[in-house]
Amino acid sequence: MHFAVTLRVLGILLMLFSLTMVPPLVIALLADDHSAIGFLSAFGITFFSGLLMWLPLRDVQQELRIRDGFLITSLFWTVLGTFGALPLALAEGLELSPVDAIFESISGLTSSGGTVITGLDALPPSILFYRQLLQWMGGIGIIVVAVAVLPMLGIGGMQLYKAETPGPSKDNKLTPRIAGTAKALFICYVILTAACAITYYLLGMSVFDAIGHSFSTIALGGFSTHDSSLGYFNSNAILIASSFFMLISGINFGLHFLAWRRRSLKVYQRDSETRFYIVAVSCCILTTIVILIYTNTHGHHESVIHGVFQVISIITTTGYSTENVSVWPAELPILAIFFSCMGGCVGSTAGGIKTMRLMLIYKQGIRELKQLVHPQAVIPLKVGRRRVEATVVSAVWSFFAVYTTAFIILLLAMMACGMDFTTGFSAVAASLNNLGMGIAGVASGFGDISETAKLIMCFAMLLGRLEIFTLLVLFTPAFWRT
Repeated sequence: MHFAVTLRVLGILLMLFSLTMVPPLVIALLADDHSAIGFLSAFGITFFSGLLMWLPLRDVQQELRIRDGFLITSLFWTVLGTFGALPLALAEGLELSPVDAIFESISGLTSSGGTVITGLDALPPSILFYRQLLQWMGGIGIIVVAVAVLPMLGIGGMQLYKAETPGPSKDNKLTPRIAGTAKALFICYVILTAACAITYYLLGMSVFDAIGHSFSTIALGGFSTHDSSLGYFNSNAILIASSFFMLISGINFGLHFLAWRRRSLKVYQRDSETRFYIVAVSCCILTTIVILIYTNTHGHHESVIHGVFQVISIITTTGYSTENVSVWPAELPILAIFFSCMGGCVGSTAGGIKTMRLMLIYKQGIRELKQLVHPQAVIPLKVGRRRVEATVVSAVWSFFAVYTTAFIILLLAMMACGMDFTTGFSAVAASLNNLGMGIAGVASGFGDISETAKLIMCFAMLLGRLEIFTLLVLFTPAFWRT
């Protein structure tokens, strides 16, 4: 373990992260919304904390290894999420407890979207913008880590995206190619964000709302500048546009880069994970629309609009809403939450298990059924035209087992905090899948749950965003042995 270089990198990250507080500080000064002191104080604390970490170690030159990658990746969201709470804790009139501020910050940075704040329409614009910016920064952070870092760390099948998308070679150290990969992904991310913001503006949003909602839409975060979320705008056109951008943000950003470079949409058609993702989303949408119409919950037109929007919002783990889905037929919100466990594709801003892993589990199940019928046959497991190694399949099953175990333990912990089963199940799914939207007792937000439950959810949000193994490996004695 190279602790010196880890602290040096963390110091640089903190100094860079402090810059995210500058735009809301400028907005606070222009709007005179009494939040400037809080942002200025938070900027100073964050920047100088990073400087104190970096300055004594600035000349340390060591190559980062796998264990260093695990530690830095985990600290990225944990430490930055904690420092990101400072503007919220110091904001005048917001009156958030330290736990609430940390919850809101980690929820934003992990693109979860669960909130403890009510009365968003009356909040200062600087605070609203900062919440949206947190999600946008977290979105691009997880894309870079998922596509450029996790494959090299061998995180349960994450490396499979390399079958059809560009990226750095799997190696035992972080290579310079990450910089080029990250730059290409960042460009795609910015272009999609700009396109989303312009679309929202043309459909009737103000400039402030269009930019803010484009940040959370592309990051699949779900934070809004209004308590009613996108339902505030009462526009089917905005819901359709949001559905489109959420759907494509749930696809591997490496594919977006390839499609842009090759000027061809066939890239998506040839990618087996994307096809599986689209089929799964389509099945859930069709089921939802049929049930909404059959139960007379909505008319035909509204059933299609709200069915498409809410299903995509939940499956992609965005968490936007137009209405309380808890009042829908009971099977629909539960169905959507189960689908949120899948999430989006590898290398997207979505949470969940990821489509690639679920697809491999499905293919492995089909393969086992065929093997029962033809015991002597050799039936390889393939993704696209590439054969999947047994070690990868084993890693995927291990991930699924750990995910299920973590879900059960977290659910029991939530119930120990006084939640009923449905509320606890919803809260765990909202945090572990980075969904942010709950049903039953947390349908209107997470402000009323206990501080212990909020801290458990913070851990679950980090666990889900960091692909579980990345964080849990830090708790094993073997990790710290030299």
